[in-house]
Amino acid sequence: MILDLFAGPGGWSSALGVLGVRDVGLEWDEWACKTRAAAGQLTIRADVARYPVGPFVGRTRGLIASPPCQAWSMAGKRLGLVDQPLVHAAVEDLAAGRDTRERLLAACRDERSLLAAEPMRYLHALHQVGEPEWVAMEEVPDVLPLWRQYAAVLRSWGFSVWTGILNAADYGVPQTRRRAILLASRVRTAQPPSPTHAKVAEPDSLFGPGRARWVSMAEALGWGATLRPVPTVCAGGGPGGGPEPFPSGSRQTLVNARDRGDWLPQHPAAHVVLEPHARGAGWTARHGTRGASRADGPAPTFTGHAGSWRWSLRSNSQTNATIRSLCEPAGTLFFGHRANECTWIAEPVGPQPGAAEDQARPDPIRITAREAGVLQTFPADYPWAGNKGQQFSQIGNAVPPLLAGHLLAPHLGVHLNPDDFALAA
Repeated sequence: MILDLFAGPGGWSSALGVLGVRDVGLEWDEWACKTRAAAGQLTIRADVARYPVGPFVGRTRGLIASPPCQAWSMAGKRLGLVDQPLVHAAVEDLAAGRDTRERLLAACRDERSLLAAEPMRYLHALHQVGEPEWVAMEEVPDVLPLWRQYAAVLRSWGFSVWTGILNAADYGVPQTRRRAILLASRVRTAQPPSPTHAKVAEPDSLFGPGRARWVSMAEALGWGATLRPVPTVCAGGGPGGGPEPFPSGSRQTLVNARDRGDWLPQHPAAHVVLEPHARGAGWTARHGTRGASRADGPAPTFTGHAGSWRWSLRSNSQTNATIRSLCEPAGTLFFGHRANECTWIAEPVGPQPGAAEDQARPDPIRITAREAGVLQTFPADYPWAGNKGQQFSQIGNAVPPLLAGHLLAPHLGVHLNPDDFALAA
């Protein structure tokens, strides 16, 4: 089997499904388990730190682990960095077969910090019978030193190991999500997958095919070039739960603009229109055709109010939030509390508007779970369970399935076709 620790709502599992394989996920969160069940994924609802390894010994081909990132993430208090020496001590002890977790946990500032050491408990037990064949782990960039410690242990056990930071946008994910990755194998040289995309498109060369430019939010959501945006309406409450009536303001304005045909995303730096990437048979079979693939002139701006505005995505409510035009990939999506609400905002195009025009600026529009899921490369109809807060928490913590597919395909010996990863429908 393939064992998926901290399986979440199914980012790794979705990728494996596209690649024709299933895993068994261990997950504790109730709503993530319900999402996985609705998606048809095999799940054991359990605390990874307390579940015995015995049932998996002698049966595990691959091990996947994405420990919870809240203790280490920029979105939180980052007490995982304070606890890092304790986590390193736990990994060292577990690799030697010593279980000192209880003592170390008592000293942690954030009890979630030590979860990053749990994969070593499983790896040590499995190693006694020559398992697993391969390992794939993912976390926020600050965990890279810990992955290097894992790598040293795995190399001493006969694994080939690669660790480093990868940008999801380099693999077709419409989001510049940087993650610390560990890849290890007993049977092949571990190395990162070759990037398929770049910030600026690269032509083919004597050394191989070029890279397409990064996928924009507009393309992923089906709002690009000659395609009209089809935003969904929030009907089930915001990140904190509770009712959210059909808005009479900005999202309705955006819908009206769509219906009139006077809104299209505009490139932030020049009059350049979006040109969707060529879609293969797999994508076409899922979604059908979408008409012309190229517009003949500059994309008009949104002019439903006085002044000209361009819709962008603000990644959270913090002062230093990343703001990206629809013609770019999103910044890293993370959620978890109301301060991290992710919103579409209208930005002026050209000179700054005067007071009268600024008063007509469309109000911010909270992103929907469907839109956020698509920007993580989950299918548009993925069955997120729970209220809006629970859905957003799952989405923000998930591994983008398309990135996971690139990481896993070489271990499985299968060819990855990016067209098989559904985006907007």
